[in-house]
Amino acid sequence: MKLATWNVNSLSVRLPQVLDWLAAQKETGGIDVLALQELKLTDDKFPIAAFQGAGCQAQWFGQKTYNGVALISVAEGTEVVKNIPGFADDMSRVIAATYPDGAGGSVRVIGAYFPNGQAPDSDKFVYKMRWLDALREWVGSEMQKHPNLVLLGDYNITFDELDMWDPVGLKDTIHCTEAEREKLQALTDLGLTDSFRLFEQPEKSYSWWDYREFAFRRNRGLRIDHILISQALKARASGCVIDRAPRKNERPSDHTPVVLTLA
Repeated sequence: MKLATWNVNSLSVRLPQVLDWLAAQKETGGIDVLALQELKLTDDKFPIAAFQGAGCQAQWFGQKTYNGVALISVAEGTEVVKNIPGFADDMSRVIAATYPDGAGGSVRVIGAYFPNGQAPDSDKFVYKMRWLDALREWVGSEMQKHPNLVLLGDYNITFDELDMWDPVGLKDTIHCTEAEREKLQALTDLGLTDSFRLFEQPEKSYSWWDYREFAFRRNRGLRIDHILISQALKARASGCVIDRAPRKNERPSDHTPVVLTLA
């Protein structure tokens, strides 16, 4: 089973790239579930026909201009939830569904677009902290019902200095503050594991690069797109990689896919 996350930074713009990427992945078994973030379109504009034409199912939760999340899959998702239950939010940031795991069981997949936070002294940062608390509480309850659980998406948080191209210059800036990392640690303390770090990885492995100052070419990036997995899935994880190829496309997203393989 393969699961992936990709912030496409406008599905309207990047749809051909997503379809081409999914088609290319079929050469190595295909992607079972792809979590997308930043759709930047309303529900009625979601290109369901294009995905169905590619043999995919989809669940989506859109929003005009900003945010928006989706789960693109081979099998139909069930028990669909949109946003964090009990947390009042007018942003479309979370979508969850349950999928067959290929071994007679199921996997609960939660795709999320974590708030950016803007700056540590802003109201948006306060919202990010509240949102992260609510997410942790809800994910904890989901793990009680679904031992096989994956939380993946654009977290807008780095784990540590290995996830930063300039640990000194970026220290305590947004995505790299201790407050954000404490909330991320609280998520892992639920019994979740960063699947990327389960495997030996190349140095300076990032999933996002600014469009400015040739950041991708100079590999000045951050690793802020993560796939966390529950303890029950940890033993089944056989690989996790960042696919840099789509970042080389013409008019690419500033993020690139992260792919987890479960045996």
